[in-house]
Amino acid sequence: MKRLATLAALALVLLVFAAPAAAQAADQKPPDQVAMWIVIASGFSMAIASAFCGLAQAKATAAACEGLARNPGAAPAIRFSLILALVLIESLALYTFAIVFLKVTY
Repeated sequence: MKRLATLAALALVLLVFAAPAAAQAADQKPPDQVAMWIVIASGFSMAIASAFCGLAQAKATAAACEGLARNPGAAPAIRFSLILALVLIESLALYTFAIVFLKVTY
């Protein structure tokens, strides 16, 4: 029952905040000053996402190499887990790039 109440409250909050966003006109462009800051913020967000993706991929690869050094027999399982982890990590940068590309189209 508690979970249902939490989900209902979350849905209500989502509907309250989604309605004004959906009501905005699509053909309005922001002022030049705002557009400049959108481009700058988009560049920073892409840089931050790429930096953290690089750090996460390096840590995952180092952990996989360490695991292979300790137990060479587990190579197939470690390889599969590493590839899956790298794909999920890289998706962060790709999603950020897609959002930047969609947001900065003037």
